[in-house]
Amino acid sequence: MASARIPAVFTAFNQTAFGQTTFGQQLRRLLVLCLATVLCLGLSACDGSQGKKPPTISPEDMALIERQAEGFLAARNRLPELAALVNDRNWVFTANLIHGPMQEVGREMSYINQRLLPADRPEAEKRATALKTALAQLDEAARLQDGDKLRKGYIKVASGFGLYAQVLPTQVQEDLKQI
Repeated sequence: MASARIPAVFTAFNQTAFGQTTFGQQLRRLLVLCLATVLCLGLSACDGSQGKKPPTISPEDMALIERQAEGFLAARNRLPELAALVNDRNWVFTANLIHGPMQEVGREMSYINQRLLPADRPEAEKRATALKTALAQLDEAARLQDGDKLRKGYIKVASGFGLYAQVLPTQVQEDLKQI
């Protein structure tokens, strides 16, 4: 019986010595709850959302986007010429147009994408990649002299130019009279 009493006495001693009484546990829980509440309120008050303006493109970046968009749109304006070459199955001049006036489109889109708002970049990158892939497929079709692939490739290129032009900022589209 004495051995059964020792653990009970030892446990009671431990609880009172280290503040593990019922009152102490309740007090500790209340303090933890108060601390959590203060931290939550403090963090929500300091999130910086008040008075914060939505992100915008700086005038310098807008000027660079506009300059690069001019080259992109100049290449897009050559699509009717490319369509005529595709219809005539003119393999050489189709490849020349792709490697000549349309060669810089990938670089121009890359510069534009770097200056767009962070939220707009993933979609712009996706569309730019699709257009570059379509141009490569069109070039390959011209190299292989495959009329069916050439026609399908042109359709992808034309739609790629149209889709990418939609990611240009509204101000750029207005300035370049695209709207």
